[in-house]
Amino acid sequence: MYEYIQGTIAELTPATVVIDNQGVGYHIQISLNTYSALSGKEQAVVFVHQVVRDDAHLLYGFFNKSEREIFRQLISVSGIGSNTARMILSSLSPDEIKEAILSGNVKLLNNIKGVGAKTAQRIIVDLKDKVGKSNLTGEFFQTQSNTNREEALSALVMLGFVKSSVEKILDKLLQANPKASVEELVKQALKSF
Repeated sequence: MYEYIQGTIAELTPATVVIDNQGVGYHIQISLNTYSALSGKEQAVVFVHQVVRDDAHLLYGFFNKSEREIFRQLISVSGIGSNTARMILSSLSPDEIKEAILSGNVKLLNNIKGVGAKTAQRIIVDLKDKVGKSNLTGEFFQTQSNTNREEALSALVMLGFVKSSVEKILDKLLQANPKASVEELVKQALKSF
């Protein structure tokens, strides 16, 4: 429901931030990576993920979209909840998590509090294909946070195409032409079906 919250940092702790947006204070759960990025700032834009439970409506905040994307991928794994995903992001940077998944480093993930050996293996198996191929330099593919890709994906899914097939086609198109517009991506993707 919410994409981001922008405003004044009213309160900042290693686990939470309160963002004042026109007199409304949003209490947001954050990782240590986001805490480090926000430290010393008065204004901030925090990308959020909302979790609705029977007993609470929680906001999890991230300094950038890449960290939020890794968080969302982590919580898609069976046995990983929002707090465990936040713990993983507090223990390792998004780039380190991606590298651990791609290299199959069970030991590194297993060293994180709340992540056992089976859960670490499940993370690697479930997310290896999702994080994509990497040159292992710690850089995310541009396609991870490419808004043109997201808009093209949304348009094609709304047209009735299967999300997983569309994602593969869009990734191939963006590898060939990373600066393609939404219109170009949709037209080229339609020709691929």
